[in-house]
Amino acid sequence: MYSEKQISNVEQFEALFNYATIGIVVTNDEGKIINFNKFAEKQFEFTKEEVLGKTVELLIPPSVHVKHHQYREDYYHKPEVRVMGHGRDLFARKKDGSTFPVEVSLSHYTISDHTFVIAFVVDITVRKKHEAVVLQQKQELESGTIEIKSMNSELEQKISDRTKMLREALAELEKSKQELSEAFEVEKELSELKSRFVTMSSHEFRTPLSTILTSAYLLDKYNEINPNPKIDKHVQRIKGAVGGMKGILEDFLSLGRLEEGHVQTNVKLVTRTTIDILFKNLMQELDGLLRNGQQIIYKNSVATIVCMDTNLVTNILTNLVSNAIKFSPENGIIKVNSFVEDNNFVITVEDNGIGISEEDQQHLFERFFRAKNAVNIQGTGLGLHIVSKYLELMNGRIEMLSKLNEGSTITVYIPQPTHADQIDI
Repeated sequence: MYSEKQISNVEQFEALFNYATIGIVVTNDEGKIINFNKFAEKQFEFTKEEVLGKTVELLIPPSVHVKHHQYREDYYHKPEVRVMGHGRDLFARKKDGSTFPVEVSLSHYTISDHTFVIAFVVDITVRKKHEAVVLQQKQELESGTIEIKSMNSELEQKISDRTKMLREALAELEKSKQELSEAFEVEKELSELKSRFVTMSSHEFRTPLSTILTSAYLLDKYNEINPNPKIDKHVQRIKGAVGGMKGILEDFLSLGRLEEGHVQTNVKLVTRTTIDILFKNLMQELDGLLRNGQQIIYKNSVATIVCMDTNLVTNILTNLVSNAIKFSPENGIIKVNSFVEDNNFVITVEDNGIGISEEDQQHLFERFFRAKNAVNIQGTGLGLHIVSKYLELMNGRIEMLSKLNEGSTITVYIPQPTHADQIDI
């Protein structure tokens, strides 16, 4: 007879076995299943009664039965605690014949000279899916690297000494991108990579990029005397490539300054006239980015003064309008409006571009996030994250309304003080 204490211990062990959140399969020295917990029933879709007395190969794909039988025999001759697989992909078989990836840990015990093996089974389907996503991202990054190499080769044919400097910078950029891909999963590694990139780009990129762009403009001017379509084509490609790299550089530099706390607000009173001048000057600067037939329509409905940091607002508007241009088709119209509503200075940027899915919108302000339909469009995935951080400094917020292939409307709200003594002039 068992004592009450022994019965209690037995019940506890049975509860631990049956309600463990991992599949547990126990086999005897003949490889036959003698116990099967509830979580394993859920994993394999077999009931305990259906597997008891059957060999463990019932739970393994038929293609590996022969090998597994030998592995099992070897293990019974020299049992030890270990993880099965040793770098191989392991799969288990469900009742319906379908398979799923697993990790299996083995342990054993001996009773009356008979060896029993305990297999702890973990379904790693979700992890494998995540690994597939990471692999896809790596492949996309490698594809982008190949394009950069190709662009670098074309630039070498058109520019002499400065081209060599650009090639070295692109090689450093390629190396940094590869490091960045590996660091996506670890925030600490990402921060270290960003710091190295910002330091390198500050000293190595700005001067050569400015020189390359100046040379491209001079080539464009020389070509006006005796126009050559081929020269014009390559000059425009040089300008576009340099502009893209400058944008990437500015995104990383802005993010670095924000995270290091070097961006300070300078809020002041701004009149309607000043807003007009600021916005119109900015629109003229962005004219060079417009694609064929695109237009920017700006309307200022501010009737009085507003309180804002003009530098931060300029950076925010530059980012939003540049995105609208980039993601809109030729002949598209970008509408920019500014007004005061509900004690907020409001700026809206509306386009009729590719739009963003609802699924992607919830991640849009995260660092390095690119919407699925924007993968093939140049960008770092930092722009809207930086905009949101600028708005945080002014206690503002940002909203988006968008539909795929129907365009987007981004609205920025900058709160206005209710009393004059709240304004730091």
